[in-house]
Amino acid sequence: MTRKYILFLTLCFLIISVFFTGLITYADKGRPYYEETGEVVWDINTKDKIIALTFDDGPHPKYTAAILDLLAKYDAKATFFIIGKNAEKYPDLVLRSYSEGHELANHTYSHPFKASVAELHAQLRKTKEIIYGITGFSPVLFRPVGGNYNDQMINAAVKDGYKVVMWSWHQDTQDWKQPGVNRIVQKVMKGSKPGDVILFHDGGGDRMQTIKALEEILPELKEQGYTFVTISELIKSKQQQEKVQ
Repeated sequence: MTRKYILFLTLCFLIISVFFTGLITYADKGRPYYEETGEVVWDINTKDKIIALTFDDGPHPKYTAAILDLLAKYDAKATFFIIGKNAEKYPDLVLRSYSEGHELANHTYSHPFKASVAELHAQLRKTKEIIYGITGFSPVLFRPVGGNYNDQMINAAVKDGYKVVMWSWHQDTQDWKQPGVNRIVQKVMKGSKPGDVILFHDGGGDRMQTIKALEEILPELKEQGYTFVTISELIKSKQQQEKVQ
């Protein structure tokens, strides 16, 4: 083997090493990493019959109000991931949600599907200021638009003091597609288990199917012994279990 050939192989090895190191460095860390750090929540592992209902893209004067009526009827608490510009339009609904014991969370100001880190900071800050101005409460939870995230986004949100909240992958109702009341109900009821985070929408389009589905889902799950909690209550339950262990 000649010296030139050895140098060539060495150079190739170095190039390949740098390439793959770069991939590892810049690749997203993934769910196991973020669940370990606690920076992102999908759901929790628990035997307690608790479920977190979450609603994105509101508030909406018709649909959010109807959902709040249903939640009150079944003594259920939920978490609302609020769009800032909608909160500006309907502050009374934001205040009502908060006054009735529901959790308010940040879902950006204008719902951009793509945003730079600087823009995300600005969107989170503006929505936080709006929610605080209405309720005196500063949200500590953030859900990325469309559930799309990367490491930069997570880092930016965490830097601003947020915990990022996704949802149980088997509990995406896809109600925004208006798949039909029965399909929404079946999706939730077939997959429900303790510690789930269920994704609904109270804004962004016609949500009558969501409301009609909730009219069936809420009493059925309650009859099964489930309690509906906020995301922060869900997280607190997990922390308490970890202390006992």
